[in-house]
Amino acid sequence: MSQERTIKVQNGWAMLVLTLLLWIGFGFIIYLAAQPEAKPNPAPYIWALAIDGLLATLLSVGFFIVEPNGSTVLLLFGNYVGTVKQSGFHWGNPFFSKRKVSLRARSLNGEKLKVNDSAGNPVEIAAIVVWRVTDTYAASFQVDDYESYVALQSETAVRHLASSFPYDGEEHEVSLRRNTDEVSTHLQQELQERLQLAGVEVIEARLSHLAYAPEIAGAMLRRQQAAAVVAARQKIVDGAVGMVEMALERLEEHGKVQLDEERKAAMVTNLMVVLCSEQSAQPVVNAGTLYH
Repeated sequence: MSQERTIKVQNGWAMLVLTLLLWIGFGFIIYLAAQPEAKPNPAPYIWALAIDGLLATLLSVGFFIVEPNGSTVLLLFGNYVGTVKQSGFHWGNPFFSKRKVSLRARSLNGEKLKVNDSAGNPVEIAAIVVWRVTDTYAASFQVDDYESYVALQSETAVRHLASSFPYDGEEHEVSLRRNTDEVSTHLQQELQERLQLAGVEVIEARLSHLAYAPEIAGAMLRRQQAAAVVAARQKIVDGAVGMVEMALERLEEHGKVQLDEERKAAMVTNLMVVLCSEQSAQPVVNAGTLYH
């Protein structure tokens, strides 16, 4: 399997001077051929014009420019010769075919895709992929059009990612909504494997849009709200139980108030109602004894 080869070619400025000299010589030969003494025997001038013009023309088509963070892939009659990555003004064999391949970092802002997550819920998802070409041979000859290849494989990877994780799973599960960094790392690794064939390096891949599909967004919102209410209630109850236990332990520790099991149960009930109620409790003042 062929690989990228970095080559050096002739300095364009030196070859430009030589080309200009040939064109000046071409004009000078025309001047000499127009003189009266050249008319009896014009053959040498014709040959000189043909050779000089051919050389000047061939040299003129060999110039090319490589921009910073750019490259030019050179082919000779269909055979890969090498890649010029050094920026500047260059000259190469006039029979070289030249293909420019940018080495700059590019960003692909993917379109919103509607897919089902691992739980079967329809979601809308999109990703931004930052990539660049690192192997000009693979980008030019391993795939037909590396830019279209990157776009297609990115869409395929995003679809596969969405179907591999739930939108919003349990606490122990990796989900698209909560584990953004982990999901993005997974997407970048999968994209790198897919784009290795095209000589492309994935610099970064992150989700840019994530939402339930419109047809189930309302139902899922109510589900999330219900889950949040349940979680909040659990925390409130856990905290209330701890406060009641602490109150009973402190009362027994100081021994100032002696409560039997029935009174303890009543006290626990009252404290739980006060601590867990959504509305402010209205106290009732007992002006009699402890038990009346």
